[in-house]
Amino acid sequence: QTPARAFTRGTKVGRRASSSLCKDGGARGVVRAPRSALLRLLLARSAGFGSCPATKPKMLNVHLVPHTHDDVGWLKTVDQYYYGGRNDIQHAGVQYILDSVVAALQKDPARRFIYVETAFFYRWWKQQNPSTRRVVTQLVEQGRLEFINGGWCMSDEATTHYSAVIDQMTLGLRFLNDTFGECGRPRVAWHIDPFGHAREHASLFAQMGFDGFFFGRLDYQDKARRMKAREMEMVWRASQSLKPPAADLFTGVLPNGYNPPPGFCWDQSCSDAPVQDDPDLDDYNVDMLVATFLNIASAQAQVYKTNHIVMTMGSDFQYENANLWYKNMDKLIRYVNAQQANGSVVNVLYSTPSCYLQELHLANLTWPLKTDDFFPYADDAHDFWTGYFTSRPALKRYERLSNSLLQTCNQLEVLGGAKSRSGPFGEGHSDTMKRAMAVAQHHDAVSGTERQHVAYDYAKRLATGWAHCQVLVRNSLAVLSGSDVPRVFCENLNISVCPLTEGSKKFSMNVYNPLARVVTWSVRLPVNGTSYSVTDSNGKEMDSQVSVCVSSSTDHSGSQPVYFVCVVEGSSFIAKCPLCGRYNASGGDAESRQASGAYIFRPNSSTPISINQNPNISTLQEVRQQFSPWVSQVVRLYNGSRELELEWTVGPVPVADGLGKEVITRLDSNISSAGYFYTDSNGREVMERRKDYRPTWDLKQTEPIAGNYYPINSRAFIKDGRNQMTVVTDRSQGVSSIYNGSLEIMLHRRLLHDDVRGVEEPLSEPGEFADGLVVRGRLLVMLTPPETAADMHRPLAQGMVLQPMLSFQEGALPRNFSGLQAALPPAVHLLTVSQWSNDSVLLRLEHQYEMNLQVTCTQIANGLGANQWKEDMKRLQWKPSTDPTPWEITLQPMEIRTFLLRVQRR
Repeated sequence: QTPARAFTRGTKVGRRASSSLCKDGGARGVVRAPRSALLRLLLARSAGFGSCPATKPKMLNVHLVPHTHDDVGWLKTVDQYYYGGRNDIQHAGVQYILDSVVAALQKDPARRFIYVETAFFYRWWKQQNPSTRRVVTQLVEQGRLEFINGGWCMSDEATTHYSAVIDQMTLGLRFLNDTFGECGRPRVAWHIDPFGHAREHASLFAQMGFDGFFFGRLDYQDKARRMKAREMEMVWRASQSLKPPAADLFTGVLPNGYNPPPGFCWDQSCSDAPVQDDPDLDDYNVDMLVATFLNIASAQAQVYKTNHIVMTMGSDFQYENANLWYKNMDKLIRYVNAQQANGSVVNVLYSTPSCYLQELHLANLTWPLKTDDFFPYADDAHDFWTGYFTSRPALKRYERLSNSLLQTCNQLEVLGGAKSRSGPFGEGHSDTMKRAMAVAQHHDAVSGTERQHVAYDYAKRLATGWAHCQVLVRNSLAVLSGSDVPRVFCENLNISVCPLTEGSKKFSMNVYNPLARVVTWSVRLPVNGTSYSVTDSNGKEMDSQVSVCVSSSTDHSGSQPVYFVCVVEGSSFIAKCPLCGRYNASGGDAESRQASGAYIFRPNSSTPISINQNPNISTLQEVRQQFSPWVSQVVRLYNGSRELELEWTVGPVPVADGLGKEVITRLDSNISSAGYFYTDSNGREVMERRKDYRPTWDLKQTEPIAGNYYPINSRAFIKDGRNQMTVVTDRSQGVSSIYNGSLEIMLHRRLLHDDVRGVEEPLSEPGEFADGLVVRGRLLVMLTPPETAADMHRPLAQGMVLQPMLSFQEGALPRNFSGLQAALPPAVHLLTVSQWSNDSVLLRLEHQYEMNLQVTCTQIANGLGANQWKEDMKRLQWKPSTDPTPWEITLQPMEIRTFLLRVQRR
């Protein structure tokens, strides 16, 4: 970091400077000089609140929010959805939606529309001519077209890692900021379709500067209680570590999911009657529609606290013919408001979530406080959406590996400079991988709830991103190591395949560690020799051994369960190496027709079936367990390591018996967990769980297994007063503690029935030979005292997410290099190092522990989304049960700070 050069901000290349004002009074084209070496990003204040229509304080104001929900892949691929291809699967064409909406908005200045998925808008914008761009920019500046949420996609909340969520939000928010300036910044987070809601997502949204958060799906029991208590809107305190109101976020549950009220859907995909207002026609229905609407509005007002209610007017891929919607809504507004002359107290208006939120804030009420999360989600007694926590485990792993590669790619792009993008191995870049990873965060992507051909498309996009990043990495490593000898990446080491190591008598392995601290990482390579000398870059001999691969069906030393004993500060406890079992999937029964599927987990019994209680065991330098021809496990404990590695292989899952299967592994111990267990939230803070219990309502448990499953992204544990057993995972999975002292993790699913949630396809991945997918993964198990457990599992989990990148070359080892002068303190995690522009770098640091540690920062940082400066982030303040405290310029536990650095290369 070097002293900053003077520069201005606010005027962007290709756009004329303007002195016009957005409707909230924030000026465009403001020129300010920096006060430090931090590059000051354009202030992005939304057109937002100042452009809101007038309301009537003594009436019930009904805010109609025209919107479309455009999945970035689900039944069709991203491209098919954008262009309108494969309409035999689903009629949907996003480009036509945006064309139609922009035309309709120009016809009446009162009309409003919100748009969410920046991935689609980015494509559409690139194809527009200057005239259309000017029209759209004017609509945005006037608040008539408002961007909500702003991420590249609407991310899943159960199976995404927080680092990838931040990246995809930054990608979308940056595009909106660069394109529309202050008027394009979203003020509201909008997750209307994800299947449960994570506390960490709310925390991230608050740190990004959002004023509120609205979602559509809520557990049916929780919703019934909230409606009765008029608690459909609340303040969500989304962190136990960050001081309020840093992670406080106003949160509202929408009344109809994200659909219009019954009878008022006027899209071409709907069958509701239009407003037929010619009294000379037999089908005249204005009086009936107005009366119905007034009844619906009155009923909805009974479950909300203010004289403002919201109605979502739209649904999946609607507004391809926007005229249908707007023509009928124009009439609805006119005829309903005309009843005010007859004493009606209902006032209907076009609005947006931001405008609705402003009215709630002006009401100056005290709101209920929420401190837990919204998992698991059920929409009926036997319909728990907990299967997708594990669905498509190979795709979940590929997404996690891709995230690790992207962070490495970003770092090496910064360290290698311009030659990393254009060097001895060609042209490389990180943009394709950034967009592919952003798409993969969609709530029907990494969640595993898409159709099979769409899952292939997501994987193909990631693979294309890998190819571009690998060229960049090769170029950067050539610059940094001083060796332009061609290097290869062995992507199939999980199945012991690497042609270079298997065919070379002498080769070098380069290890790049993307973490800002020293790590110990065991590497296994396939070789053909029986004796190898392994040395480091200084010629020092390293510990290594050559293991002979044997068939797991030979050289058995017994068929007994494997136990391991841990001694912890004078006490000892025993854990049993996993029981490998399965639940047979329900296809529906007399109690409910609900079947297990991509979303829903519903076993046909509450007792798992053991695949083999006494597996065949062979012992070499490791323990190999063969539970069945399609389930095996290798148990390893490395010298000096305190964690046990369990490498599991499952598949092809047999279904010839007509039963789908959901495979679990269960770790049993003598820990007295008393029904409590703990899971991470998107890889960050830990949530306390309790069997058959919800913190905010009296649960009526109807599914004793599925109703106790929760998502984990990196780790879960059980504990008592003296001991803790923690499991670190290599991908997102479902977990529970059904029995005292045990943790069970779902590894793989193969099902024969659709769960009737729209996919219309069973979750039965074919695999390479069309007989079922084989999946391999790792679990790390630690046994520690509770008070020191986080010191181990937090860095270990980060190491599983950001793994060392291996590359291989023929011949001798090139020179070492490091991008750090010294390792960062243990509590500080280097979250992001990414090239922002030719002379600026995006840097994020986070406090990764839930404990007290103050790290003083020299400057105030950006907001988390990197689209506004922290001192400019003016969020609405709400009244929860405790008073807010001001921001502090310190790195608090679990806090993330974002910096933009101006860098000059020497």
